[in-house]
Amino acid sequence: MSHERPAADLHLHTTASDGQLTIEQLPAAARAGGVEVVAVTDHDRYHPELDAPVVERDGVTIIHGIELRVDAGDRQVDLLGYGVEPTPALTDEITRLQRNRVERAREIVERVEDETGVAIDIDIQHGVGRPHIARAIDASDAPYDYQGAFDELIGGGNPCYVARELPTFEDGVAALESACDVVSLAHPFRYRDPRGALELCAELDGVERYYPYSFPVETDLLDSAIERYDLLATGGSDCHDTTLGRAGPPRDEFSRISDRISAF
Repeated sequence: MSHERPAADLHLHTTASDGQLTIEQLPAAARAGGVEVVAVTDHDRYHPELDAPVVERDGVTIIHGIELRVDAGDRQVDLLGYGVEPTPALTDEITRLQRNRVERAREIVERVEDETGVAIDIDIQHGVGRPHIARAIDASDAPYDYQGAFDELIGGGNPCYVARELPTFEDGVAALESACDVVSLAHPFRYRDPRGALELCAELDGVERYYPYSFPVETDLLDSAIERYDLLATGGSDCHDTTLGRAGPPRDEFSRISDRISAF
């Protein structure tokens, strides 16, 4: 991986999904992280305060993006779209996904309350995800902290887990391509079979090369896919807290990405 300082952080989440930053806080967080450009990529949702594919806020450039989980048959992967211009196709998919998120969260909370005998205080609305539920469990009288909620209750295979209704890979890519200038595979080494996930990049514009993994990754495998499929090398911190700039493309790589986003 390159050790050059990131010019941009192209993967972050705000309070519109399961992050902690607001749009108003983004410029200061970007400056603190040493980046000039950020991309807001909330889960399955347009950010309601971003009214253009690229906006300037307090001297920082904000790209309107989105992160979409899709079902590729034998695996689930996350796709990142950049330069969002809402279209009927993507809006319809987002509406369906947000409805499913709300229904799923209600069912998970019901299961948690039945399992623990404890009432869970949570405001379930668009953007809700399991992190919101885990925080509510942590704040309740149930004997679980945030991580314990995932490990014992709401993580995959546990008694309160409820699966999501995901779009297919093909439908997800089509919806994103209708609305975004760049579609990239997120964090390929977080999947059980990175090599198989990278093969999906044949249908995409880019792959997240710059990412703060907590374990060693096969950089050669990633770079081989970038060369084979002529991919843009995207990247970001996947920030869910308030610290930006932990990862992202250096200036020359970001220049290639920004050239593909028509609003720049």
